[in-house]
Amino acid sequence: MSGRIPTSSSVIESAVIEAPFSNVWHLLKLQDFAKFYNALDKSEWVKGASPDTDIVKWSFKDGTVLEVKQEEHSTIDHYITYSVISSQPAISYSSVVSTVRAYPITSGSQAGHTFVTWSGNFSSDADAGVIEDAKFKRREALADLAKAVSKK
Repeated sequence: MSGRIPTSSSVIESAVIEAPFSNVWHLLKLQDFAKFYNALDKSEWVKGASPDTDIVKWSFKDGTVLEVKQEEHSTIDHYITYSVISSQPAISYSSVVSTVRAYPITSGSQAGHTFVTWSGNFSSDADAGVIEDAKFKRREALADLAKAVSKK
């Protein structure tokens, strides 16, 4: 029997961001993640990668560099889906597809604020440590997003 701990290969984190929907949605573009996510040093388009593909390079303050491919972007349903296509240093799993989705809260005590979810679906070779790390990174990024829009 394998010594590997069975684990879910997906993660989803969410937060109520105490800011109007338009302020939050405006920042949810792959090339703009460094404007709110404090772990990122910069996020920038990769020029000339492909005329048909949007690729953004995320350079993290710890030296990690990811290239992420925008798989889907909907201004109607307010979400962005991306996959990691390269990583330095290399990641320990085959793939991950993530989606950040924003919803305007229209009624109740949180009306006028924004509900945001950030999911990740990992290949089956991702271990429990990868999933836990993804959970905490998404929580940190959502907290950073809340701070960034509260300054507006």
